[in-house]
Amino acid sequence: MAKDEWISYTKNQNLFVWHIKTGFTQQLTNFGKAAETQAGPVFAGAGARVGGGNRGGAFGGGGTTASTVGSNQQELWLQQNQLQTSTILKERKTKKDAREAFLKSNKDIDTLRVINVGDKTVQNLQLSPDARFVTYRLLTAPTASKSTVVPDYVTESGFTTDIPGRTKVGNTIGKTEFYVYDREKDTVLLVATDSIPGITDAPDYVKDYPKKFANRRVVPRNVTINGPFWNEAGTYAFVDIRSQDYKDRWLMQLDAATGKLKPIDRQRDEAWIAGPGIGGGGFGAKEGWVNNEVLYFQSEATGYSQLYSYNINTATKTALTQGKYEVQDVTLSKSKKYFYLLTNEEHPGKQNWYRVNIDGSGKEKISSGIGGYEVTMSPDEKYIAYRYSYSNKPWELFVQENLPNKKPIQITNKSMSDEFKTYPWREPKMVIIPARDSANIYARLYEPEASKKNGAAVIFVHGAGYLQNVHYWWSSYFREYMFNNLLVDKGYTVIDVDYRASSGYGRDWRTGIYRFMGGRDLDDNEDAINYLVKNYGVDAKKVGMYGGSYGGFITLMAMFTKPDLIKAGAALRPVTDWAHYNHGYTANILNEPFNDSLSYAKSSPINFAAGLKNNLLICHGMVDVNVNFQDAVRLTQRLIELGKNNWQIAPYPVEDHGFVEPSSWTDEYKRILKLFDTNLLK
Repeated sequence: MAKDEWISYTKNQNLFVWHIKTGFTQQLTNFGKAAETQAGPVFAGAGARVGGGNRGGAFGGGGTTASTVGSNQQELWLQQNQLQTSTILKERKTKKDAREAFLKSNKDIDTLRVINVGDKTVQNLQLSPDARFVTYRLLTAPTASKSTVVPDYVTESGFTTDIPGRTKVGNTIGKTEFYVYDREKDTVLLVATDSIPGITDAPDYVKDYPKKFANRRVVPRNVTINGPFWNEAGTYAFVDIRSQDYKDRWLMQLDAATGKLKPIDRQRDEAWIAGPGIGGGGFGAKEGWVNNEVLYFQSEATGYSQLYSYNINTATKTALTQGKYEVQDVTLSKSKKYFYLLTNEEHPGKQNWYRVNIDGSGKEKISSGIGGYEVTMSPDEKYIAYRYSYSNKPWELFVQENLPNKKPIQITNKSMSDEFKTYPWREPKMVIIPARDSANIYARLYEPEASKKNGAAVIFVHGAGYLQNVHYWWSSYFREYMFNNLLVDKGYTVIDVDYRASSGYGRDWRTGIYRFMGGRDLDDNEDAINYLVKNYGVDAKKVGMYGGSYGGFITLMAMFTKPDLIKAGAALRPVTDWAHYNHGYTANILNEPFNDSLSYAKSSPINFAAGLKNNLLICHGMVDVNVNFQDAVRLTQRLIELGKNNWQIAPYPVEDHGFVEPSSWTDEYKRILKLFDTNLLK
């Protein structure tokens, strides 16, 4: 079958193709449980009778068919006359002939084998361009997995409802295996991973536990294979393999006929693999084929996510972009002559859209504004439509020719109401703060007029950790942006820092919190406070801090481990104990609690609650399925047991991690403002 003759899809954990010319649907796989046998048809087409058999259904039907008609000249003449006088009969004959030709070329369809998978789950079913190979993963789910429960107290029924939650970090995760089903040979091959280069490498952190890992067995690590990614000709394929300890990414050529793997590129990070275009940490991998011999991918090999190509025939890796900046998005043109790139090469907080030849030469800048871009190309790639924003101007839609030096046309002007426009929303000042280790910390500064300055300061700490908020486009923290403007109106100096772990600054900044959250990231915020005291007339005894999620966590660490740093802090939906957060996020950074307990001990605020000295406000949604309300409850109990008096908690019974009710937002920020006014303006 040629690739343009069919469309593949999955249904009920099996792979099907729909044949465009004939309109038939064909089942290509028949996965069954160990105790099951195949029952019923496995191949069906519109208007056809499907017969059941021991191993599958055969196309066709009983009775008279076209092949038995026309045994003499009279019957042949009648048949031809019928076709001449009926368009419908002629169309049906055309379809029937196509069906018979298809059946003749696919003789094995009536004997589709059962592939027993036991209790495993079939994932990632894919078909090769020539339809010969079906690849898939089998997931063995953990048998002793325990999930959290989030009680919902305010319900229509009047009864408390338990919301099933996530597992916690360190919980057993599933194991996957990767297979190739050769439809031509009717064979199934397990792709072996025990010979992947470095598959038995241990992470460096085990050196901190000499007794625990003294007798460590050298065994292959569990991995997950993604792909395969086939070239158009179907002659080559590669897979993207990730270790379950997050330390390795391998790109490997897959020989589907033998199931063998051949190395293309290995990316090893003793912290964790992630970054723009690489995958992990919330990003998807950008990878594919430039042509039938050359593939492309991104890597942080230089410390910044850059674009690379690899020639399968010559085994040559080529850097297509270079520099101390990030390639944040990659799109290959339909002509396969260009890459379109979104990068921050002019400034970490500025994005621009570029076109570059597929060999990395001839880079041209297409966008012209200072701010942020979300770009979509027209189907013919002659135009781009994009959302553009600036630090004090929300997103609007623009269109322009997809060429350098072309004037953009603004399509919408709807993001700001007339009332919103009446307020002079500030453009934050971009500043670079010297860190104690000589690194540069980027920050946004909101400074009041000299006549209004009250000597107090507030530092806003963004959430997620791996997120960028010091930039020239409209912030996703627009409520906090508006609140910061209110604070400045009242005379506060406000600063917003892209601390260690923030996105946009390369690998070393991204992994700066490895094995110690609340270490360098908190130091960066402290250095920002000292910068304000030294340069902007801020009283070191009149500093407040607020932030949500990871920002709430940093606020707690500041108040517990550096008690004199801030006078008042608002910790919103904070993580209080990392051993209770989810696996995907936490194990990247702190490894697993039972393997690296030291990292959890020094990174969890609840362990340092005795250090609380100044005024703390905790705000948390009670139906938070991300950072569970349990975190706030456990810290509350700890503060009670410690006999602390200068703290308060505000629970929000109907709110999840991100508030949605205006009344909740209003209540929360009224409390934060009161906290600062009461404690910082004395």
